Amino acid sequence: MRRLKSILVIADPADGQNVVFERAAGLALRSRAKLTVALIVEPPPDADDRISARYSADLCEMRIQEMLAQDNSRRLETLIAPLRDAGVEVQNRILRGTPFLEIIGDVLRNQHDLVMMPADGETGLTSALFGSTCVHLMRKCPCPVWVIKPAHSKFYARILAAVDPHSSDRECNALNVKIIDVAASLAQVEQSELYILHTWNASRASRLGSRFSRGFMERTVSDIQQQHRSCLDELLRDCSLDNTRHQVHLLEGGAAELIPAMAKRKKVDVIVMGTVCRTGVAGFFIGNTAEKVMRQVDCSVLTVKPDTFVTPLKVDELVPARAA
Repeated sequence: MRRLKSILVIADPADGQNVVFERAAGLALRSRAKLTVALIVEPPPDADDRISARYSADLCEMRIQEMLAQDNSRRLETLIAPLRDAGVEVQNRILRGTPFLEIIGDVLRNQHDLVMMPADGETGLTSALFGSTCVHLMRKCPCPVWVIKPAHSKFYARILAAVDPHSSDRECNALNVKIIDVAASLAQVEQSELYILHTWNASRASRLGSRFSRGFMERTVSDIQQQHRSCLDELLRDCSLDNTRHQVHLLEGGAAELIPAMAKRKKVDVIVMGTVCRTGVAGFFIGNTAEKVMRQVDCSVLTVKPDTFVTPLKVDELVPARAA
């Protein structure tokens, strides 16, 4: 994995254990990367026909939000100070506005390599997460997005890389190599076990039904499995896994069902997967598989995009950065 140079971590004032901040800080130290800790302040909803009392209430709410943001900023400065003493280049920032727009704007302006943020919703990734800020970032943010679920341990023992290699799709295979590279690098740092999973499905062959003999159908399904195994073997030859404890799994069935099932069975701490389809349409999200998977899992998820991905948002269309 290319060395990280700049990490943007979204602070959660309600996280008394500072799980996301601690993980981001450790990664910044190991990578010698710059660290930006951002607080998000959302404005109250706009209304064109406000009465005077409502307007005053909104102003009061804005003042309260600003006071809370400044207080949280001072608390973060206390956390940041030891990192500065350790030589990490770190800054504290307040972003005001729609969260995903502000985050993507900061990524574009400052060329961050990674966004780290807590899971939305009280029950982790299985509730409000995939209808809010995180899903917008997974669809549109140009750099990898790591959504972290609070964990009892500071280290990840088991990491799952979900890949989908193809014999003739260079862009897709490049993304698969990137997924394994990121997952393997994380596994080496955490000294964890890496599971590499590719699923295959013979549903098209099964539709032939009784038109062909049982022996013919069995040979056809075996051939499909062998094709997928060959694609997976070819992908793995392009990956550096010599110093990584890993297992490779080729399973028959739907990815949307098998990935969450394996994550649960193996007690996976983080899933690394891709989030962009192969059509090349800027900002298009692969909803059929990735979104279904992420709605079912209850672990941290690190999503990556192809190097050719172009966000549909432009920096000159976003609100300029504001000083804290």
